Amino acid sequence: MSFFRADVFAESGLAPVGVAPTLGAMSLSIDLRGRVALITGATGQLGRVMARTLARCGADVALHFHASRERAEALRAEIEALGVRACAVQADVADHTSVVSMRDAVAAALGAPDIVVACAVSQVHPWSTVLEEDLADYEDQFRSCVMQNVHLAKAFVPAMAARGRGRYIGINTECSMQCAPTQSAYAAGKRGMDGVLRVLAREVGAQGVTVNQVAPGWTISERDREQGTERNAGYEASVPLARRGTDEEVAHVVAFLASDLASFITGAFIPVCGGNVMPAI
Repeated sequence: MSFFRADVFAESGLAPVGVAPTLGAMSLSIDLRGRVALITGATGQLGRVMARTLARCGADVALHFHASRERAEALRAEIEALGVRACAVQADVADHTSVVSMRDAVAAALGAPDIVVACAVSQVHPWSTVLEEDLADYEDQFRSCVMQNVHLAKAFVPAMAARGRGRYIGINTECSMQCAPTQSAYAAGKRGMDGVLRVLAREVGAQGVTVNQVAPGWTISERDREQGTERNAGYEASVPLARRGTDEEVAHVVAFLASDLASFITGAFIPVCGGNVMPAI
């Protein structure tokens, strides 16, 4: 049974988010109806696309924001226009008390989340060499990458485990495998996040909770489309698929992992970068 509404996609200009191979008389689609998803960093470039994507799959969506309340409320209205419920909730994901308050606010508005997508990250720019990077940048990345996931897990996973089902999805990066010059603060935070989530996957799997990571490459965003900066020959030359990926392509993988189609996948680190990095066995 397909959930996707042709009228919604005609208005959006986007293709349906789903896989529909012919299996006799059967087809597969990503159906998240009856699920509640929390997306941290939902007002960011990638967060907004993931929120719209999960909503189009039928999920009710809690939109976390740190400072951009106006943008969060606009996105909430956009999501509700798709026929699902939404709420906007403020929190500092690096602070445990704030995350617990967010949990309670989401539960009151939509119910306890079945899906948590940890997308929020503090931006440190410009990147510098290890010898030149400000010490505060390492602490900042530790709080926003590592401690965010610890706080989210402690706040939201127990309810998932009690229900016997849950999806926890962390947004990592190809940089955590590349470890290129000047990436040390960012890579350190994301590699620490990777360790936490791999351990969590082993600890909560028996309770029906899957824990996976999506690792985008240098992704084309709404800002790129507005500014005409989608192409970068130097980067594309290193990518086996010879192009930059899109925010929609990242969101599609998140939707898959959030669905029942990914029920037997946990502990995975999935690059969405056209092969620019390839985890080895």
